[in-house]
Amino acid sequence: MKYRGEIDGLRALAVVPVILFHAGFEFFSGGFVGVDVFFVISGYLITTILIEGIENNQFSITNFFERRAKRILPALFFIIIISYLVAWQFLNPFDLKEFAQSIFATTFFSSNIYFFLKTGYFDTAAELKPLLHTWSLAIEEQYYVIFPIFLISIWHFGKKKVFLIILAMTIISFLFAEGMSEKNSNASFFLLHTRAWELLSGSITAFIVQKNGVKKNNALSILGFFAIVFSILVYDGSTPYPGRYTLAPVLGVMLIIMYSNKDTYVAKILNTKAFISIGLVSYSAYLWHQPIFALARQYFVSELTALTNSILIIIILVLSIVTRRYIEQPVRKLKKTKFNRNMIFLTFVVGICAFSTVGLHGHKEKGYPERNPSLLRLAQNGGLSINCSGASIFDENCMSKKNPKILLWGDSHAMHLANALDLIFTNEGIQQLTLSACPPVPGFLDAPRKAKVSCDEFNSNVFQFLLQNELHNIETVILSSSRNLANPKLRNLFIKSINKLKKKEMSIILVSSTPRFSQSKKCITFAMRGNFPISECVFLLSNANNYNDFLELRTLTNELEISFVDLSEFMCLKNSCSLDIDGSLILRDEGHLTNEIQTKLSIFLNNKIKSQMNK
Repeated sequence: MKYRGEIDGLRALAVVPVILFHAGFEFFSGGFVGVDVFFVISGYLITTILIEGIENNQFSITNFFERRAKRILPALFFIIIISYLVAWQFLNPFDLKEFAQSIFATTFFSSNIYFFLKTGYFDTAAELKPLLHTWSLAIEEQYYVIFPIFLISIWHFGKKKVFLIILAMTIISFLFAEGMSEKNSNASFFLLHTRAWELLSGSITAFIVQKNGVKKNNALSILGFFAIVFSILVYDGSTPYPGRYTLAPVLGVMLIIMYSNKDTYVAKILNTKAFISIGLVSYSAYLWHQPIFALARQYFVSELTALTNSILIIIILVLSIVTRRYIEQPVRKLKKTKFNRNMIFLTFVVGICAFSTVGLHGHKEKGYPERNPSLLRLAQNGGLSINCSGASIFDENCMSKKNPKILLWGDSHAMHLANALDLIFTNEGIQQLTLSACPPVPGFLDAPRKAKVSCDEFNSNVFQFLLQNELHNIETVILSSSRNLANPKLRNLFIKSINKLKKKEMSIILVSSTPRFSQSKKCITFAMRGNFPISECVFLLSNANNYNDFLELRTLTNELEISFVDLSEFMCLKNSCSLDIDGSLILRDEGHLTNEIQTKLSIFLNNKIKSQMNK
């Protein structure tokens, strides 16, 4: 295949906006469309290689996969190793566990599915995931596995019919993307069937260029260039994506590839030394940028300044140049001998086995909290069992004893009460029915959840269980949630469910969430690193992000005539709140209680709950 410098120039036009977008530069609010540019380029190049190989009877599926492995895996493996070594030094156990999970998914090119199940691309938490960007590599590799086999299997129909089949598949995939972009944006963003049309658009372009050659048309190539630039500067995280809006960058790339021969203005721009140089290191730059930004944010526990981001971008470019020169190129230039091929294959197999083992072990060991005593204090609290989030009603692992009399119901802010309640109600027994991010309000419909059970279904099951006295011995229901159940969105549904439970003659106790301070996680993290004593992490209750929640919940529980336990009284003395009680760390992040505070919490809850139960 003849080299086209403008393709490398397009790669620069793709990778620079992606990097600037992830750096947080608002001017490049649509920088994520750079991934779409990469998709079309990949579809074009791969299909061109396939067509030329098939028509010349020189195509080998083994050679094809070998070339893709040599292109993708060496730099990817190297960057994962470096990122993991850095992450090991300071990531808290929960984040390192998730990082290990993502390594496993990335190794088998399924990270798009992993991140679809775990997070949204535009969620704030996504900025902290070092391998989030590998979702696009997974899409491409899935395409590289399926498309060559598919193309070979239908080639006997003739090139014209093959083109029409690919065109039809492109339209179908686009319709999937358009239909799902608003109904289930995560699935649409991360999964192959809604992204395939972008790669297939590159394949369509390859057929057209292979037949007609690259034409000179300044008007169409300029239109394509500005379509990409427009998308980068105008789109943002609220743009339904992918779908109709993705047509602009996709068609823009197609127009440039088809109509930018070397004499067009656009080709001359893309063939400049600056564009070509960045394009040549674009793969390494893309691999490096997300781990560097994510780990820097994790280290500083805050959004990065423009100056810091600028320094990090320089570091990314330097590392990209080094990686291309000393990792990518030497592997790609290896002579095609049988010995080299066998060694490459063996190295990749060993690498895949090693990384998958690291990923599985990091998951199993829960992020290695024993790395040092400080990190051990931040170990995630899983309640009665780490498997109790969304567990079945009758899961005995989520009961401290058979036929418990106390039910704990709510989200993760109910989970972190479980061990303390277990210390209080040893004789009565407790049952933990909790689901992360799911307030204990039947009928509340939130955004689609990526869990083994939806919030609505989970709450409905718990509520119906409680209403049927013959199924349980529950006498007291303890509720807790990070959400303010007194706000208008939840209030009426909550009141309705509580009134029904009261008719069953069960005691109802609502426990508030903890006071949340925007700087608490940063203060905890810095204290854990030995910067200063944890006792210096002190905040004013009146400055808590959820200060009004405590007042509103007290009013609501008085109205409902149910008991209320205010956790701000546990953490705060008058208006002063501490993250430390007699040397014990209270919180492990912005709002979740630690394991080490459970005994002190049990004393507080025992005094509050039992005094109200005896009224």
